[in-house]
Amino acid sequence: MEPVFRSLEIAGRTAVRATGTRITFEGVENIPAEGPAVIAINHTSYVDFLPAALAATARKRRMRFMIKAEMQDVRVVDYLIKHSGTIPVDRRAGGDAYPVAVERLRAGELVGVYPEATISRSFELKEFKSGAARMALEAQVPIVPLIVWGAQRIWTKDHPKRLGRRKIPVTVATGTPMRATGSVPDVLAELRERMTAILYRVSEKYPHPAGAYWVPRRLGGSAPTPEEARAMDAAELAERARRRAEKR
Repeated sequence: MEPVFRSLEIAGRTAVRATGTRITFEGVENIPAEGPAVIAINHTSYVDFLPAALAATARKRRMRFMIKAEMQDVRVVDYLIKHSGTIPVDRRAGGDAYPVAVERLRAGELVGVYPEATISRSFELKEFKSGAARMALEAQVPIVPLIVWGAQRIWTKDHPKRLGRRKIPVTVATGTPMRATGSVPDVLAELRERMTAILYRVSEKYPHPAGAYWVPRRLGGSAPTPEEARAMDAAELAERARRRAEKR
């Protein structure tokens, strides 16, 4: 039954109704109705986990997300992590989380992974980390590509939150499962190709007003280009390192 997870599901649906968020699910039948899979999700927002999780619940499944370990510093969040099967990842030593994720897959679970690891400021796909491919290969499970689009309008990096009853449309598009075979680079290349195709299709179909901050540059928006976003990410990391050094 998992009462904490059930409470989170109810809270998530309530939040969607309260904000008037209109979620459209495409290809949800590609999420296995039973058995394990890695769900590879793009990352444009602080809230894109919720539409992705609701796609799984539409298949009567629960997704175990990998989440940055820093979130455990918040007492309430730490409680939820420990009681919902969420997998905390220390980004300085992510190897500790990897065997846990593989174990969950071997137990028949869905494990939600952000291959980009951090939010994309350009809203295009960033470089992928190898974890999703490695765990799928080791556990011998399929990878399901999943794109969430529109959530960046609600809350993303460098921009104010737009919470409240905004009635923002969000699309969740799921691609067909892919077999994880061959080398890690081969699997990552195929996964990236599939996710890019879905991302382009969904984002081009979604309204994209010229100059909007949440619209990629390729569609006429004012979001940073991937190159500009990489420079911003590097500056952010350097600033974090400076602050850590000051504290020490």
